Parts: sequence; structure tokens; C-alpha cells
Amino acid sequence: MRTDKTDTLRFGIIGCGRIALKHAEAISSIADAELTAVCDIIPERALEFAQKYGGSSCTDYHELLEREDIDIVTIATPSGLHAGIGTAAARAGKHVLVEKPMAMTLKTADALIEACRTAGVKLGVIHQNRFNKSIKLLRQALESGRFGRLTHGQAAVRWNRDDNYYSQAPWRGTKLQDGGVLMNQSIHNIDLLQWMFGPVESVFGYTATNLRKIEMEDVGAAVLKFKNGAIGLIEAASTIYPKNIEETLNVFGETGSVIVGGIAVNRIEAWEFPGGEAEKQEIFEAQESDPPNVYGFGHRELFLDMMRAIREQREPAIPGEEGRKAVEIILAVYRCQETGQAVTLPLLED
Repeated sequence: MRTDKTDTLRFGIIGCGRIALKHAEAISSIADAELTAVCDIIPERALEFAQKYGGSSCTDYHELLEREDIDIVTIATPSGLHAGIGTAAARAGKHVLVEKPMAMTLKTADALIEACRTAGVKLGVIHQNRFNKSIKLLRQALESGRFGRLTHGQAAVRWNRDDNYYSQAPWRGTKLQDGGVLMNQSIHNIDLLQWMFGPVESVFGYTATNLRKIEMEDVGAAVLKFKNGAIGLIEAASTIYPKNIEETLNVFGETGSVIVGGIAVNRIEAWEFPGGEAEKQEIFEAQESDPPNVYGFGHRELFLDMMRAIREQREPAIPGEEGRKAVEIILAVYRCQETGQAVTLPLLED
């Protein structure tokens, strides 16, 4: 494990499914990053991935972790495997960059955080939408106090995931390996909502499985009470007909209103601050085009931040403690569905 400022940092990818393509593309776009090895339990998929993006292939992640020529491991397996593989990677002395959700329970999330801390390696969670240009502008306005007192906000994911999507793999839509629309599709936006509004005091929510033939929910809704007095609303659905419509984040305050929409919270649709007409026009004229898919454009910058964190011996922009927060909110919604009662945070697991 190196922290040399001049050496290339070498990556290993575990899991070669659809999101791993974004990992490989990010690595290949960075001059001082190198993809050394990939792993997938399906030999043909691992080999094809390696042939396309570089490095050698294997089917046992322990084999990849034993290699001395890997500095950072990215984990793109089914969600239920994230924490266990991440913990093993930390114990092998590798820095860990893990897909969302970082874990399916708070206990395993905490075990991963502790394993990385004990091993002295960095832990980053992939919530790439924090690096969207639109979200960075929103965050800057928030940190500079332009909203005044925050009143309320909303995170909405209105996407389509049909039965063909869930039938691609037996783990999709399951409680242990995937979760439902909240844990899988909406977690990025829930992360943004809590990042903007701060610590959550209590949660009340409902979930339903209305259309898809899965174990977990295809629709979810929740109300959050933040410690600063603001109210948050979550709307999540994988049932939108006939295709993905939008992912939106709304932030409203005493002296400001911002709506970020687009397919992946990438486009500012409302920007209202006192005397800000010229600024608003400039922002609208500088908008990025929609990304080709819901994954957006943020992976490259997130990977660069992870590499800089290692070299500068600092925490990544989204460390494990941050990735844990959205997981806790979602698990609180699931608890509400079981009990019919509001849940006060911190959530105590059984």
C-alpha cells in the first residue's frame, strides 16, 4: 500500500456488472491510475471485462486481495456483499472504494468502517452525484448562507425498472442482497437530501410492492424531521411508466429556492435568490447536457478525490461515516413499515 505522490495508483475491481463499467471508465480516464486486475464469479464476464479495460482476471476475490500490486479495491458486487468484501480488503491492506449502499445493516457498516480504521486504509463510498456541477453549485450556495433558515426539501426518484430488469439476476429486489427502490435506486438522492439539511431527528415512512415481482418495495415515501427544524420529503418509485422521467432535489429556505432535476440531478431548473437574476441567467446558460444514463458524470471526479485523499493522507470526500447516514435513514423507513410508528434516530438495530 503506497502513498507516494508520484507513483501511479493501481486499482482492482471486484464485480464486473453494469456499474463496474463506470469504475473502469473513470480509471482509464485518469493518467496516473491503472487497472491491474478484475474479479467476477462468472469467468467469461471477468475475462471479457479485463480484455476490454485492462488487467488480469480472476473469479475469487481473495486471489485479487492477495496481490501486492493493487493499492485500491473498488467493490461493485451485489449490495449484500459490499461490507464483507470491503472488510476483507481492508484487512489485506487495500484502500476501499465501495458502491452504494456501503452495507445492508448498520452493524456491517460499522464493522467496515472499523476495519478500515484499524488497518490504516482509506474508505470511500460511491455517491457520485455529490460531484455533479449542479449539486456543487447548490452546496456552495448553502454553505455561504444564501438560503437563510432552511424550511423544507424533497428528494424524488421517478424511474422505471421493469420485471426484465429484476429477472436479470436472482439477487435483485431481495432483502439480503439488494433492497428495494429506496436502498438501490433512491439512496443517492437520499444522501444528497441529508447532506444538504444535516442530521435527521426522526423518520416516518411507508413502502409498497405494487407492480414488480420482488421481495422488497417498488414504491416508497417518507417524511424526515431534521434537527434544524426543517422537513424533508422522500419519494421513490421504480414503477414509472413507461421509462425513467427524473431525479430531483428541492431545497427551500427563508431567502432561497433551488430545484435540481434532470435524469440524474444534473440540471438546475430553479435558482432563486434576492437580486440574483444575472447570476440565474448565467447558471442556466452554462448548464451541462443530460448524461447518457442515470449514473451521471461524477465518477471520474470521485475517483480522483479518492486518489488525492490517499496521497494527501486525508479523508475522502465521502468517507464511510457519510455513506452510513443514508443507509440509516432507509433502514428507519423499513422499521416504520414494520411497526407503523415514527422512528427516532439514531436507529437501534435488533
